[in-house]
Amino acid sequence: MSPTPARALALKDRSLGGARPFVFAGPCVLESEARTREIAGALAEIAGERGVDLVFKASFDKANRTKASSGRGPGLAAGLEMLGAVRDSFGLPTLTDVHLPEQCGPAAEFVDVLQIPAFLCRQTDLLLAAGESGAAINVKKGQFLAPWDMRHAVDKLRAGGAASISVCERGTTFGYGRLVVDMTGFVDLAALDVPVVFDATHAVQRPGGADGTTGGNRELAPVLARAAAATGSVDGFFFEVHPDPDSSPSDGPNMIRLADFPAVLDGVLAVWDAARR
Repeated sequence: MSPTPARALALKDRSLGGARPFVFAGPCVLESEARTREIAGALAEIAGERGVDLVFKASFDKANRTKASSGRGPGLAAGLEMLGAVRDSFGLPTLTDVHLPEQCGPAAEFVDVLQIPAFLCRQTDLLLAAGESGAAINVKKGQFLAPWDMRHAVDKLRAGGAASISVCERGTTFGYGRLVVDMTGFVDLAALDVPVVFDATHAVQRPGGADGTTGGNRELAPVLARAAAATGSVDGFFFEVHPDPDSSPSDGPNMIRLADFPAVLDGVLAVWDAARR
């Protein structure tokens, strides 16, 4: 499959979302083509009905699984073909994680946004390569970092040439196997002068908390998302969604059920709109 040119998502001037927040949504990891099309088609319809700019997200590889035996996804070549097909079929921009510098160039030929995982947000070579790729970049804040320290990740991406950058909050480690979200931290992130994204579903993870796999509580994700919207400092939201989260090979406990996502999104949009009035 030949890639189509990536779209220039203007994250740098916050114009992707405009009057409404933009949304990154999709499954944790790519599964079958049929499952991918099912989720992408539903998300395109949900976003279109609400006038929301949505970027379809899914990973071709989950390189940071707790156990070596855990499934990781279809791999670079097959995964990028699937993501390219989503963009061509549904008109949705796409996002995927990258874990190695050499993945950035090939991935940017098929997807619009490269995502830097939280654990890797200080990896200089990866950030520089992502910046050089020409794609928009969503960099997740490490669970171990203060919000204001994300300026160094942004500076590295800019040194690589990145023009469109967003920073993503996904919770901070609090003791063993638990994350907390500092709502005042969104104000600090917004001071970096790049769009701020809140990852509501990873924020309710319990890393390694389910006997060698990641646990979580998906019921709390909408609560945190509405709270983040109320701060008035968030430009976009990140949700992992799946028709049957408990069957997902990764992140099932914290993913939103696809059937529940319209109501979850409506609640977030209502608070987001009210905060700006």
